Amino acid sequence: MLRTPWRLVTARRLLTGGLLLLVAVGLALWIFPSNDYIFLPDRAHPVTPLVHVAGGHDEAEGGIYFVDVVVRKASLLEQLFGGLHEGASLYPASAVVPPGVTGAEQGKVDTQEMRTSQQVAAAVALRALGRTVTAKPSGALVAGVESGLPAAPLLRPTDVIVAANGVAVRTPDDLARVMGRVRPGQVVRFAVRRGAKTLTVSMRTVAAAGQPKRAIVGVLLDQAEDIHLPVRVSIDAHGVGGPSAGLAFALDVLQQLGRDVDHGHRIAATGEIFLNGQVGPIGGIKQKTIGAREAGVDAFLVPAGQNARDARKYANGLRIIPVKSFQQALHALATLPRTVQK
Repeated sequence: MLRTPWRLVTARRLLTGGLLLLVAVGLALWIFPSNDYIFLPDRAHPVTPLVHVAGGHDEAEGGIYFVDVVVRKASLLEQLFGGLHEGASLYPASAVVPPGVTGAEQGKVDTQEMRTSQQVAAAVALRALGRTVTAKPSGALVAGVESGLPAAPLLRPTDVIVAANGVAVRTPDDLARVMGRVRPGQVVRFAVRRGAKTLTVSMRTVAAAGQPKRAIVGVLLDQAEDIHLPVRVSIDAHGVGGPSAGLAFALDVLQQLGRDVDHGHRIAATGEIFLNGQVGPIGGIKQKTIGAREAGVDAFLVPAGQNARDARKYANGLRIIPVKSFQQALHALATLPRTVQK
């Protein structure tokens, strides 16, 4: 039986139409974002170009590297096929941005955390050299505001609460003690530092879910610190947010001030650093390990515990060094063999 030209044209049109529809659907899935976030590796970066220490100097060999993670909304296609990229991880929005906090607000919090991390890193490095650093708690930092609760229209992430009902607030615990004397339905008055200004805001409290006698306003808090350094240190993280580069910054500041920290090695480091020199866990260790590996560093310092266990899963020969403190990190680097086995 012979095919007529009409049937051939119709089949060709159907095939072309189907291909065009498939391309359109593919483009739509690639362009339109899903509700999930995707974490992707980013090659480790040298710290020294980002850090300027008054009176400091750069090292010619070796070097300290920091690692970060590319975080963005996943496309529908990436969500459908599990990321599509090597080293990708998908997370629901609730795991990345706290409930009631917008992406822009979380970005401000991440930026503030990075600024604080930079100051703390410089303080830890200078103290390691015996320099005097003054640091004191300066308020309860608003890290997030829960939608639908009294604080939502009045407070913003990065605000610092410095007094409540006339009582000075230096720490989140200070605020908790004041709030413990407030009954649900009563009005609480906060003095808030916002940038260079201090303002007063009042709001009526509500009962915490499942705790009818506990008054809340709906804020997530962190510690604000007032740190004064004896040496001018400036760090430009080029938009990277969060506190996880603290350990790397502290190591590089110390190196620029004349201490042989890396001993000729290329060292990547990650970990939140605290004023007492302790190193805390961070997120995105899978992507950060891959980023360190791709940069060809000799070793990767990571927080001890689960971070170190996870890093070893993706090390693929990269030396992983778990550390709990800044001093332990310095000791580990000082005893690192000249020829690193990969």
